Amino acid sequence: MYNIGVIGDYDSICGFSAVGFKIFPVESAEQARKTLKTLVNNDYGIIYITEPLMEELKEDCARYDEQVTPCIIPIPACTGVTGFAESRLKHCVEQAVGSDIIFND
Repeated sequence: MYNIGVIGDYDSICGFSAVGFKIFPVESAEQARKTLKTLVNNDYGIIYITEPLMEELKEDCARYDEQVTPCIIPIPACTGVTGFAESRLKHCVEQAVGSDIIFND
């Protein structure tokens, strides 16, 4: 069975512990990078990362795009959305289907 982890600033991710997810508060992109690597190596099947951090770690996250696990999913930070998650979703849909069927741009 896989675990579910959440990486981000404490204020943005603290609520996820209430639903049983393991939270990993970080204060920098470098800490997030190390935490991501640790989670990948320790059977985490789903890893949520706040949008601002995922933008900084997009190359690191891209290494796992073609693998079944982990599934790395951007989530909004408490400071709001950056648009990164939406553009990532759009790219994934276009890659899977061949055209933009969600946003119709």
